[in-house]
Amino acid sequence: MGRPKATQSESFVEDRTMASVAFLGLGVMGYPMAGHLKNKGGHDLTVYNRTAARAEKWVAEHGGRSAPTPHEAAEGKDFVFSCVGNDDDLREVTIGAHGAFQAMKKGAVFIDNTTASAEVARELAEKASAGGFAFLDAPVSGGQAGAENGFLTVMVGGEQADFDRARPVIDAYARMVGLMGPSGAGQLTKMINQICIAGLVQGLAEGLHFGKRAGLDVEKVVEVISKGAAGSWQMENRHKTMNAGKYDFGFAVDWMRKDLKICLEEADRNGAKLPVTALVDQFYKEVQGMGGRRWDTSSLLARLEK
Repeated sequence: MGRPKATQSESFVEDRTMASVAFLGLGVMGYPMAGHLKNKGGHDLTVYNRTAARAEKWVAEHGGRSAPTPHEAAEGKDFVFSCVGNDDDLREVTIGAHGAFQAMKKGAVFIDNTTASAEVARELAEKASAGGFAFLDAPVSGGQAGAENGFLTVMVGGEQADFDRARPVIDAYARMVGLMGPSGAGQLTKMINQICIAGLVQGLAEGLHFGKRAGLDVEKVVEVISKGAAGSWQMENRHKTMNAGKYDFGFAVDWMRKDLKICLEEADRNGAKLPVTALVDQFYKEVQGMGGRRWDTSSLLARLEK
């Protein structure tokens, strides 16, 4: 019996070197993500970055080519990725004067890894549909370490057929990829991720602070409770650095406040009540005032110990 005919997605997996890909935005996350697309995925890659020297550095390390504008980077590509700062940056690289949307070919897929609003995701999905190509909002979780190691979690909003085409490409930098629903659902899922993290980190900070004040050996405490119901990724991966007062391991406070602002604004629209998130956002504001704008999110402990 002959082998069943491969689906479009399966065929692409077997011959993924055929994909022509662009990546827009080579920041802390985008730089290694683009590297995985080139080296692990084996794709033909063109990169763009607002600071051209960083794009040139990337090409020197990984090969491929750089382009002076998002428009030129995206021209003729099968898949175009973006990972930029916020809604305004995303609009600039997509529908701005030299934006990628003007160059997207029919049937291509634009995958946005920026943590942005669900509103901008839906806006850009509509514009992409009108232009004859697809748009997926696909924010990521896992921080700088996840990006560097290719172990990101990717939350996607969009149509199933577009997701199926893009997933084999996304897999180059991800360990988990899920379609969460229609356009905007990826961003909404990322908001939930950040809401949960905010509460977890504050709880961990208070627990460690309490343990120290009680005169306990924090390492022994965590060794025991991390194996029970209190255990979490944050506890396993951040308690040692928190206990040592070191806060340069990952996602910055400035970025977290940007994300929590998005969460709180969306909650205002949909009527959700986020009292703990709003409170932790103000705690992070205090950390910023302490000079901790670039400290990682576990620095909530520093606020308690000041």
